Amino acid sequence: MSAAGEAPGLTVHSHPATAEMHARDSESDSEEPGMAEAQARDSAAEIPVTSNGEVSDSQEERFKWDMKHMMSGGPTLKETRIVSSSYGNPSEGIIEAETYRGGLKNAQSGPVVITDEISKNIALEKLEQMKKWSISTYKCTRQVLSEKLGRGSKTVDLELESQIEILRETKRKYENLLRLARQMASQFYQVVQTQRQLGDVFGELSVKSPELHEEFGYNAETQKLLCKNGETLLGAINFFIASVNTLVNKTIEDTLIAVKQYENARIEYDAYRTDLEELNLGPRDAVTIPKIEQSQQQFQIHKERFDKLRTSVSIKLKFLDENKIKVMHNQLLLFHNAVSAYFAGNQHQLEQVLKQFHIKLKAPGSDGPSWLEEQ
Repeated sequence: MSAAGEAPGLTVHSHPATAEMHARDSESDSEEPGMAEAQARDSAAEIPVTSNGEVSDSQEERFKWDMKHMMSGGPTLKETRIVSSSYGNPSEGIIEAETYRGGLKNAQSGPVVITDEISKNIALEKLEQMKKWSISTYKCTRQVLSEKLGRGSKTVDLELESQIEILRETKRKYENLLRLARQMASQFYQVVQTQRQLGDVFGELSVKSPELHEEFGYNAETQKLLCKNGETLLGAINFFIASVNTLVNKTIEDTLIAVKQYENARIEYDAYRTDLEELNLGPRDAVTIPKIEQSQQQFQIHKERFDKLRTSVSIKLKFLDENKIKVMHNQLLLFHNAVSAYFAGNQHQLEQVLKQFHIKLKAPGSDGPSWLEEQ
């Protein structure tokens, strides 16, 4: 071998099994796996060495490069298979690589565990929320029953409570006013429709009765004029109804919703206050002290919420009162001037009232959408 020539005094003998295995290669293909293993051992035996027992530089570099190439790739690890063939075949000693498929079952089990953990955490969170809600509901129900039976104490802001009671009474009175205004508009609408029909009949009789032509004609014109003025007054009344309805069912109602939230917060505050007072009256030991501290924290949270809503309700009541005065001042002035002008027969003044409040009358028969708009 060339390597032996470069290192005199050292001779590397090949194993006799090498020739025998090559002979068996040509005789039968059934011994190919054993021959492949023998060839691998022979290849290892034929590695040239120097006089110092070191591997030749060129062969060592090639060996390192082969090992680095085989071990590189990380996640794309390959599994090798030695392919054996007959002696002298150019493909002898070729190593084929296939994709490594080990460990796939273990990789698929990871997300299932994570999903189970997430589901478990969600279930525990919902259970904790249900527990807190049940405790809070129990305490509030107990507080309400105690107040109704006269056994529990109640936090009362006298000034704010009086303003809330006035607001509720105002809403009841305005609802009655709104009901009567709608009733008047409905009945007056019937009067206007009757006047229109009566004017048409008078006009028809004026044409068909020559001897009473002038008399029927005067009445027809009078009824048509009253019908026109009635429609103008009806427009003013409907505008009045719409404005009062907005005030009662939107502005005042929104304030009462805030009042309801304030009252619920007051009940929760009193419930946790009572609970804290009962704990403070009892003994203090290693078991009760943590409960007292927790109750103190809950009491502080509900106290802050109660104070915040009380301030908010006070501000809303103040703005509502100012808005109510402004709206009702304009609407009452509109209603008075329109009704006075109508029954005084002052058509010009009645039209001026509508212009003053920017009221536009609808054309007769335009209450509902047309058939084109419905398509």
